[in-house]
Amino acid sequence: MSKHHHRLIKRYRVPPGSRIRIRDHNPSDAGGDDLLPRGSESVKARAEELLEISREELARAQELLWASDTYSVLVVVQGMDASGKDGTIKHVMSGVSPQGCDVHSFATPTESELDHTFLWRYFQHVPERGRIGLFNRSYYEDVLIVKVHPEMIAAQRLPPGSRGPRFWRDRYEDINAFERHLVRNGTVILKFFLNVSKAEQQRRLLQRIDASEKHWKFSAADLEERSYWDDYMGAYQDMLRATSTEWAPWHVIPADHKHVARASIAAILSGTIRSLGLKLPTPTPADERRLRLARRRLIAAD
Repeated sequence: MSKHHHRLIKRYRVPPGSRIRIRDHNPSDAGGDDLLPRGSESVKARAEELLEISREELARAQELLWASDTYSVLVVVQGMDASGKDGTIKHVMSGVSPQGCDVHSFATPTESELDHTFLWRYFQHVPERGRIGLFNRSYYEDVLIVKVHPEMIAAQRLPPGSRGPRFWRDRYEDINAFERHLVRNGTVILKFFLNVSKAEQQRRLLQRIDASEKHWKFSAADLEERSYWDDYMGAYQDMLRATSTEWAPWHVIPADHKHVARASIAAILSGTIRSLGLKLPTPTPADERRLRLARRRLIAAD
């Protein structure tokens, strides 16, 4: 893992057990001049350079991940509306073979999904060995939007009981145990909170209204949820404190500058896979005999 990967992880990783305060994390942070490759004139140019380097590294790392068939990688991306989740996934994964990557967005639970535990539908889409899976929003919605709008709990058909602080502590505990199970069985989990400022979100939502080519992105629901901004920041802060663990840490990524967010996530993702020390499988003597036989048959056929 290069020094840039190490420094970005150190800069944005939420230490397990820390009493993180979101207000202490600057959404406009540009990553620091010492973190991005030097030689370009602007932070944006340096970020784009790092993004390209990381995408190339990620393409090579994905091939090793696929060939080794030992680990899988689950990337969780959370953030407020207009924080750049879709664009980040698109740009970071643009150099990766679609055959080895799956992206899942989760809509309102179906009737069948509501008849299971809140984690059930997500477990169905955990990536298999050798693959990278991305959750654009995830099971964390059940401690975010559901916490901000507790009336949603009624739809989950849970047994009677208190819905106070203990209820949410239990959910954090369930999530931590779920992630620990995955990690113990070979799934590397990387979690990113795209930390966009309220002012930048306003600017992006206005763009969706004012620019005709972006009208399709606008939803009146985004404005409704924006009115709960402080509640969401409290829910995110509680989530980060309770679920950033040694086995599945959170990274708070400054998202006001899209190029910085994309470069940072790409560097952390590619560097983490490379740190696994994966190698192409070594053929066994039996494999080599089969390859020699296949070669002779191929030549003889012509």
